[in-house]
Amino acid sequence: MELCDDNLTALIALVRQHTGIAMNEHKRVLLQGRLRPRLRALGIASWAGYIERLASDRNEVTSFIDSVTTNDTVFFRTPAVWSWFEHAFLPTFVAAGHGAPLRIWSAAAATGEEAYSLAMSCLEHQAHAPGLRFEILGTDISNAALATARAGEYRGRSVERFEADRPALFRKYLTPHGDGVKVAPDVAQHVSFDQHNLLGRPPRSVAFDLVMLRNVLIYFDGEHQQQVLAGARAAMRPDARLVLGEQESITRLQTEFTFEQAHVYRIGGEK
Repeated sequence: MELCDDNLTALIALVRQHTGIAMNEHKRVLLQGRLRPRLRALGIASWAGYIERLASDRNEVTSFIDSVTTNDTVFFRTPAVWSWFEHAFLPTFVAAGHGAPLRIWSAAAATGEEAYSLAMSCLEHQAHAPGLRFEILGTDISNAALATARAGEYRGRSVERFEADRPALFRKYLTPHGDGVKVAPDVAQHVSFDQHNLLGRPPRSVAFDLVMLRNVLIYFDGEHQQQVLAGARAAMRPDARLVLGEQESITRLQTEFTFEQAHVYRIGGEK
């Protein structure tokens, strides 16, 4: 059962409506592959029938969002980002003596590896700065991804790469669990997860010192990129930092952010 042009256009519009993600006709094969299991599970024989179901069933919209969103992440992705976080950002934050916990938002957290990586780095820094307190919030639009994040159980590529790159941290903060590993309680206690659409209001009223918004802007068009960045800005302290992904640049957009170094932006002003 192939997607005709009209149904493809309707599904692309629904993806944008519910997630803000911009797709085009070249995503036909991707959408077919990701959504066919939903049609089979629901016993729906046509794409038109599935589109009608989305219009009347809020629960199916949740499954639709889970199906069409990409949740690909690994522990300690992009070494340059973690070098900056561990050797520049954390020492600077501690030296400033804010007196409040370090608050970090891992936006588009997917299955949680980034949020837990942040917690591990902070715990390591506590050995040199015992007064460091920290809270990490991970959010994602996908409830299925968040279920994995909350469980803190991992296996496969992400785990293998982590063990190879940082064996000491791997052994210290992950414990064997079935055919994979589980995040240790002393890591998990610093991390919470909530469902959040990046096009909506900031997830909490507290202001964050660091927002990790990596590898997600590439899925939005210019209008929605600006909307997402405005939401991030509204959630940040005046001296906070924003971290983007390797392939992302916001210099062409009208925002309040100023480039500081590769991947890292600050609010306004000069470096």
